[in-house]
Amino acid sequence: MQAYPTETDPIFGRLSWEAIPFHEPILLATFAAVVIGGGALLAALTYFRVWGHLWKNWFTSIDHKKIGIMYMILGLIMLLRGFADALMMRAQQAIAFGDSAGFLPPHHYDQVFTAHGVIMIFFVAMPLVTGLMNYVVPLQIGARDVAFPFLNNFSFWMTTMGAVLVMASLFVGEFARTGWLAYPPLSGILASPDVGVDYYIWSLQIAGVGTLLSGVNLIVTIIKMRAPGMEMMKMPVFTWTALCTNILIVAAFPVLTAVLGMLSMDRLLGTHFFTNEMGGNAMMYVNLIWIWGHPEVYILILPCFGIFSEVVSTFCSKRLFGYTSMVYATCVIMILSYLVWLHHFFTMGSGASVNSFFGITTMIISIPTGAKLFNWLFTMYRGRIRFELPMMWTIAFMVTFTIGGMTGVMLAIPPADFVLHNSLFLIAHFHNVIIGGVLFGLFAGINYWFPKAFGFKLDDFWGKVSFWCWVIGFYIAWMPVYALGFMGVTRRLSHIEDASMQPYFVVAFIGVLLIAAGIGAMLMQFVVSFMRRKKLRDVTGDPWDGRTLEWATSSPPPDYNFAFTPVVHDNDTWADMKKNGYARPLKDFVAIHMPANTGAGFIIAALSAVVGFATIWHMWAVAAVAFVAMIVAIIVHTFNYKRDYYISAEEVTRTEERHTALLGSHV
Repeated sequence: MQAYPTETDPIFGRLSWEAIPFHEPILLATFAAVVIGGGALLAALTYFRVWGHLWKNWFTSIDHKKIGIMYMILGLIMLLRGFADALMMRAQQAIAFGDSAGFLPPHHYDQVFTAHGVIMIFFVAMPLVTGLMNYVVPLQIGARDVAFPFLNNFSFWMTTMGAVLVMASLFVGEFARTGWLAYPPLSGILASPDVGVDYYIWSLQIAGVGTLLSGVNLIVTIIKMRAPGMEMMKMPVFTWTALCTNILIVAAFPVLTAVLGMLSMDRLLGTHFFTNEMGGNAMMYVNLIWIWGHPEVYILILPCFGIFSEVVSTFCSKRLFGYTSMVYATCVIMILSYLVWLHHFFTMGSGASVNSFFGITTMIISIPTGAKLFNWLFTMYRGRIRFELPMMWTIAFMVTFTIGGMTGVMLAIPPADFVLHNSLFLIAHFHNVIIGGVLFGLFAGINYWFPKAFGFKLDDFWGKVSFWCWVIGFYIAWMPVYALGFMGVTRRLSHIEDASMQPYFVVAFIGVLLIAAGIGAMLMQFVVSFMRRKKLRDVTGDPWDGRTLEWATSSPPPDYNFAFTPVVHDNDTWADMKKNGYARPLKDFVAIHMPANTGAGFIIAALSAVVGFATIWHMWAVAAVAFVAMIVAIIVHTFNYKRDYYISAEEVTRTEERHTALLGSHV
């Protein structure tokens, strides 16, 4: 464990040269690679003079489409870091048997598996989900932007700054060694006096503020900014799942903020919320963190259910079967997700009655989820199925998620959970539903809406290579882990004495290598696609010809999305427009009022990260100055009224003529 000075410097606090991990060769090599690679990238950006373009058109943008794309880029970048941690863990477990200690010291391994969980949930899955909702929802409901455009930019940068703090812990200090939920007393000041838990707290607090504000923004957008005629029961299913997701965000994330705030006060101020003395109760932390944590699982999966609904309907050329039941199932899942949190700690002595209640509610929540699967199957029945990449990811999800759901029902039985809870079986189940549900859904959504965002399809060959590597690699990586769980192998182990278990871990590592190939193929898919840039000109409409309103705009859409606010008459808005001979207007445009870009969101979020970093290292003077600067920046932005501009009618006319040609001849 790294030692830090107890007597703090008035300026630098506990920060000293000892905080740099010179004694860790893996971290030093990683740091060198980051410095070299990052320096080369910065030099290239400077050489080609793109900093001004990035700042003016992207970093300061309040356009929901660009912010959605930046969320997706953040999620994909963090996927590389989070998967690198997974690769190291599986490699360590494949070789650390008997007399072999492996290549990761125990304290480093504990940091790796904690960082892996935190990054994958908070900085991979959440940005990817939020990015898709940001991009698609305003287009689906016929809005020109979200309700609060500046808040959208600020939310993105707060999420990014949380990720920056996690990455900083790799090279300055260390990360938590507690597991991704940081249970006390392990996360208390006595068991973890180093800065790792503080990095954990402040990265999640800063990112959590961004997520919460994004949730408020999207709820208001969906409730108040729908196109004329789009009643609640005429909204696309993806918009419905986005609405339920953001209601869960607004309800759950304040709990996370509160529980991390109390943990921080225990560590910094000597309070006793979660200690075993002076009235504290560590079990209260476990309750609160899972009151946030289980809705978080559905925050991730519900938008993916919406993606699958859009994909199945489009690639079967059919109206979605059971729209009303799909909406009600989504709402029931949203409500029930708040009634099952205790199944995460059946083994902690709550009593038979409490365990029975939460076991029953856990089984009940599988009913609306199963109803969705049957709705997709009935949509496929007698449909003209096209096995394009989004549909392939959807079918892989349906098989994989069903397996994960059945293992979840097993774990919902308290006696079975007592046996399996602390084993690798639970880890395999969790990854089964998160990879097979969330990641497969996000990959389906990326492939489905990519042409809408950029005007050309992703490369099909490399996409299918990625698909097969991911799917085959997933089963090779996780089926042996289920077996190991049944054999009694406990989780969180960096070294295993029983050498008879090694073949299972070796097979699992081979599966992880296949998944690594899938990630590499996905990166190649992006590179090849952008190099070729197959434009959609001379194509009749958009490549998928989707059924909902976002496909009524060109690819990519203009800054203002819609020159005229569309009028909605049907659930499948775009399909209904085409059937009734919709013609795109080409005259009588008026000037469109638009909010201007601003750098305030980036500046305020960056100052928040400085406050967090300074607090982690007890640099109280720096924290105070940064906090005051942040308040000043907020006040200055509040009284800055010059944030609007107009797109003239002539420019709108030219843009609409150009985009109508891109949209295709059938309109």
